[in-house]
Amino acid sequence: FKENRKDDTWLVDFYAPWCGHCKKLEPVWNEVGIEMQNMGSPVKVGKMDATSFSSIASEFGVRGYPTIKLLKGDLAYNYRGPRTKDDIIEFANRVAGGGGPLIRPLPSQHMFEHVQKRHHVLFVYVGGESPLKEKYIEVASELIVYTYFFSASEDVLPEYVTLPELPAVVVFKDGTYFVYDEYEDGDLSSWINRERFQGYLNVDGFTLYELGDTGKLVAIAVIDDKNSSVEHTRLKSIIQEVARDYRDHFHRDFQFGHMDGNDYINSLLMDDLTVPTIVVLNTSNQQYFLPDKHIENTEDMVRFINNILDGTAEAQGGDGLLQRIKRIIYDAKSTIVSVFKSSPLLGCFLFGLPLGVISIMCYGICTADSDGGVHEHEAAKKENGDRELTDEGSEEEQEEEKNGKYTELSDGELKQKDIMEKKKD
Repeated sequence: FKENRKDDTWLVDFYAPWCGHCKKLEPVWNEVGIEMQNMGSPVKVGKMDATSFSSIASEFGVRGYPTIKLLKGDLAYNYRGPRTKDDIIEFANRVAGGGGPLIRPLPSQHMFEHVQKRHHVLFVYVGGESPLKEKYIEVASELIVYTYFFSASEDVLPEYVTLPELPAVVVFKDGTYFVYDEYEDGDLSSWINRERFQGYLNVDGFTLYELGDTGKLVAIAVIDDKNSSVEHTRLKSIIQEVARDYRDHFHRDFQFGHMDGNDYINSLLMDDLTVPTIVVLNTSNQQYFLPDKHIENTEDMVRFINNILDGTAEAQGGDGLLQRIKRIIYDAKSTIVSVFKSSPLLGCFLFGLPLGVISIMCYGICTADSDGGVHEHEAAKKENGDRELTDEGSEEEQEEEKNGKYTELSDGELKQKDIMEKKKD
């Protein structure tokens, strides 16, 4: 694979055997491979254990599991969309191109209408050769992983489209169209990256991750799709109305949508949000905003958004030091729980073995210190005992010497006494 991969276009799933998300993807991935083969696609589908072939995974910048990449020559395109069969196949066909051009021409109105029915968001370059077209091609090569890029002449466009000048870049979505304005919209790449989403989305974890590149705040109604109660449908309708009726006011700063369930959002915020509720996320710095009062209607939601824009709404979370420490602890805890849930035996091995080794080492160190202390104490006691014996021996010797000296002195005195008596005689 490593030697011959540049000769073909590959769609590869880099996985880890212990990863729960990888196991969920496996049946979908098998369907992708079968479907691509039945379609006669030139794209080859494969998967690789990134833990066994870590050098290859590192070469392609794999940092999480599962990671899906399309390898085309020297280029590697990341897939960050929903992990469904149709979405993955659509990504592969779009990026691989089937040998076709990066910018697909639309030669007729019929073709334009056909393409518009198939795509919710449609970028079209209108006009001849120009610096804008060169920039458009450059941006397309970068963002082809997200959306299609087309070109057409002005007479191919629908009659309701009015362009102020040519050349132009137009995006068709939400039943209408918007024309790129360099002075108001800034860089073309940033504009396309912001506009590649519909005005209102069904938000999941993958979509939220991609929205982080747009620089927009994300206003979400967190609901239960299976719950048809008034409160759930009401909050969803409020967000939809704001996205539709206030687009001109907020579309540069906000993306709108709803999310089914609060599991992902709770893990993201490290908080426990009740369902249903409304939350506004700032994905660039991990901050989030919660309404200070209940959202009853569209006017309340607009007021809440304006408070965020003028800075009067209180921001929570963030990417400060304490939050980062909290995130590290939370992610570590989540990873451990995930490993034990997906594979209890592997979890026991991964975490039990190191803890066992550390426990044995600590026990050995503590035991060695304790035994050494006992031996030192006994040695000191023995030394003190010998010293006492030595001292006692010295005292006895001194006493004997004293007695001996006394004996010697007594004998001398006796002899001296005998001499004195003899002299007297």
